[in-house]
Formats: sequence, structure tokens, C-alpha cells
Amino acid sequence: MVNKNNQRMTFQGASRYVLDDELAKIVNVSIALEMPLLLKGEPGTGKTMLAYAIAESLKMPLIVLNVKSSMKLVDALYQYDTLTRLNDSRFGDSTRDVSNIEDYIRMGKIGQAFAAHTRTVLLIDEIDKADTDFQDDMLDVLDQMQFDIIEIDKTVTAIHRPVVVITSNAKKDLSDPFLGRCNFHHIAFPPPDMMRRIINVHFPRVPDDMVRACVDTFYRLRDIEGIEKKPATRELINWIRTLKADPDFSPTTLGRGEVPYPGVLFKKSPDMHVAERRISRMMR
Repeated sequence: MVNKNNQRMTFQGASRYVLDDELAKIVNVSIALEMPLLLKGEPGTGKTMLAYAIAESLKMPLIVLNVKSSMKLVDALYQYDTLTRLNDSRFGDSTRDVSNIEDYIRMGKIGQAFAAHTRTVLLIDEIDKADTDFQDDMLDVLDQMQFDIIEIDKTVTAIHRPVVVITSNAKKDLSDPFLGRCNFHHIAFPPPDMMRRIINVHFPRVPDDMVRACVDTFYRLRDIEGIEKKPATRELINWIRTLKADPDFSPTTLGRGEVPYPGVLFKKSPDMHVAERRISRMMR
């Protein structure tokens, strides 16, 4: 991708997003080939935030389509507001011409990306919530960069091809045709050294001993057997924010095996009970 000065634009990270070389390469290859980038990985690995980081880095608007299980593809393309048109027709107090159906067409998130006068980043979040027909038909639209509005017999063609980022939490298998039309990258959970880099980006003034103690404790807690929903990066960030707000907290607390505010890390009652039993053994 090149900018108006004919200089190639590359993604190298953003102010609050730490990435490795492999992820940077697949992002830039996907942008250059104009292919959707499909990201998989457990919740909290930064899949969604990558799209925000790309938009920030390349100074492009971000449009987010949050996929719902009941969503139909047409909802992501456009909506025909029949109710407003009916009310305008009945009560006659609108400045719009009710005979002009186009006045009652509203673009969905994909439609907004196509109609935008500047190139955008289009995030399609949690595609695995949708059924197979939605997935495959959506990629047909993204391949062709156009769709029809049947109510007004009009074809909408993208002014600029958006940078498409698609995320999946792997709750449902994606079809082979879908997978074949995307570049794919699995974002693994960051190892401790990268996690410390991530924490330093979010908390640049937190002392090293506190960062080290929090990260070490965090990974010990993630390794507890029997935990259904392991704490993710966002829980660690919120936990450190909580500890910073406690004037009585000291990193030596973690050194003694204590874990303050475990409810910030564990969000399910069974996980909390398992963690509390393990923590009590760690303190013996």
C-alpha cells in the first residue's frame, strides 16, 4: 500500500501495541495483497486490538463490525428503515420524500467501509459466531468489493478497498472456502519476556520489581490445573492497575505467595475457588 506521496506504508506497531516480527510481516503482506487477515487465538491475545493498532499506525479510520449469532449478512451491508418510512407516510411531518426509498437506506458497517472516501480498516470481530452461509457470502462481497441494494436496484461498489481484519476465538469451525480466501495467523499467548514488554508499554513508570513480581505470579496462576478461563492479558493489566491504586500494596506481598484481588484475574466462581485453594497452599 502506498500513500499519496507514492511511499510504501508499512505497519510496525503502535503506541500501545507490542508485536513480533512474524505478526508484522503477515499484516504487511495482507495489506500489500489486499487479502483479509484472519486472526485466531485465545481471548486476550490482542486480536481485536491489532486492528486498532493498524488504524492508528497507518492513520486510517477504523470501522468495527461486531458479529452476532443472529446476524444476517444484509445487516452488515445496509438496512432499509421501513418503520420510519411508514411513520413519515402516515403522519406527513417529515422533510423527506417518502416516495424516495433511498432516503431510508442506512449503510451497515461493511457498507460504510465501501462508501468511505478514504481507505479504512474494517474489523470483523468474532466471525465464528456467525453461521457458514454468513461467512462465505461475506467473503464473496469482500472479493467483489460490491453488493446490491435490492429495494432500489442499486449496486454499491467500494470506493477504496478496506484493510480487512477478521478475528475468531475458534468456538466454531470455519469453512474450508472461507479459510482458503484469507491469510491466517495464530496469535499465541505471549511468553513472560514479551508480556513484560507489553506491561512496560501500558505502565512505563511502574518499577521493574513490581512488573517482574506481577508477571511471575500471573503465569503461576495461569498454570493452575482445573482453571476453565485462564486470566488473559487484559486481566493482568487491570490487576496491575488495581494494585497501583492500593497504597498498602508492596511487591513483597507477592513474594510471600499472597495474591491480592484475585477477583480481578478470575471471573468465574469455580475458577476462583480452585485458585484460592492453590494460593493458600502457596502461602504455607
